[in-house]
Amino acid sequence: MASAIVFYISGHGFGHASRSIEVINAILAKRPETRIGVRTSAPRWLFDLTVKGKVSFSTLECDTGIVQLDALTLDEADSIRRASSFHSDMVTRAASETRSLRELGAGLIVGDIPPLAFAVGASAGIPSIAIGNFTWDWVYADYPRVRLAPSLLPTIRGAYAKASMTLRLPMHGGFDNFNNVTDIPFIARHASRSREEVCKLLKIPADKPIVLVSFGGYGLPGLDTESLSKFKKYTVVMTSNQPLGRLKKEAAASERKGAYVTVNEEAMYDAGVRYEDLVGAAEAVVTKPGYGIISECIANDAAMLYTSRGHFPEYEVLVEQMPKYLRSAFISHDDLFAGKWESQIDKLLHQPKIKKKPETNGADVAADILLKALDKPPKKPRGRPKAKA
Repeated sequence: MASAIVFYISGHGFGHASRSIEVINAILAKRPETRIGVRTSAPRWLFDLTVKGKVSFSTLECDTGIVQLDALTLDEADSIRRASSFHSDMVTRAASETRSLRELGAGLIVGDIPPLAFAVGASAGIPSIAIGNFTWDWVYADYPRVRLAPSLLPTIRGAYAKASMTLRLPMHGGFDNFNNVTDIPFIARHASRSREEVCKLLKIPADKPIVLVSFGGYGLPGLDTESLSKFKKYTVVMTSNQPLGRLKKEAAASERKGAYVTVNEEAMYDAGVRYEDLVGAAEAVVTKPGYGIISECIANDAAMLYTSRGHFPEYEVLVEQMPKYLRSAFISHDDLFAGKWESQIDKLLHQPKIKKKPETNGADVAADILLKALDKPPKKPRGRPKAKA
């Protein structure tokens, strides 16, 4: 039986899972018989709805990421506390994974980008490859509270140093402790349906430019949707992941109040529309900067109106580099929650489009590298030197 590729994926937000799923889909498109295992605390429904093939999914907390209080607020102190507690027994956690890897028939480990993945690879004698645009030691090192957890950064860095290879994405930070680093293009989800199809299937008005509101699984409580419903120039679309229950899915695909439309994600996927199709149908996306949504805006030619997201070091890197890749503009929290968007979107959409669009085929590039690594025969253990006569 052929060896499997086992993905260890951070459960922080949806970005890590979304781009890992793109790589998994690229692998399965190139070699459908490849066995894939997934170990993550990211929600299973995301994989069930978007993986284009069969994977062996199991829930596992791979890291603790950043503690989010809501879509725009994080807790630095609790983030450090949880990370320190989790990584304090890295050796034990890694050793306990050996049985699971044996059951999955693992021949290659991929990590995006929990330190545990590479500690597991070293413990089990299986090569491991990192994929990411930032590293957790780089993030935590920016928080003053890390001084109260002196073993945290050395533990993470020691695990990262055990990766066999590193596939580094654009807009990156960290990676000082990784070996064999290769830069690859953006991994991005590309729309497969036209704007007309999306509007028809989801019953979204198609007569005005669409503005998509994207704040991950937290949503944006406190947003003045009454103001959004009165927009004259734009249709504002926001998704909801509330379970449909007994409602008919056809009827629940979208609800409209003036210019404001809510789309149920479960019904959306049932209708054959994926989230990246919504991004592709939108002229602009209102969001907080994160690798996943930025890469999708780039791939699908959507402009971005972004707001601040708390003390997260990745934010500064993303904001600094975004103008090279897409039309973008900042909106304050006050204007965001008050729905004072229209004039700012007007200015955003009048920005000139980026002349040279960056490559967004990173999933294909990564898939080729991973399959080549999987096919590589394992190193034979060196025998003991013969004793001299």
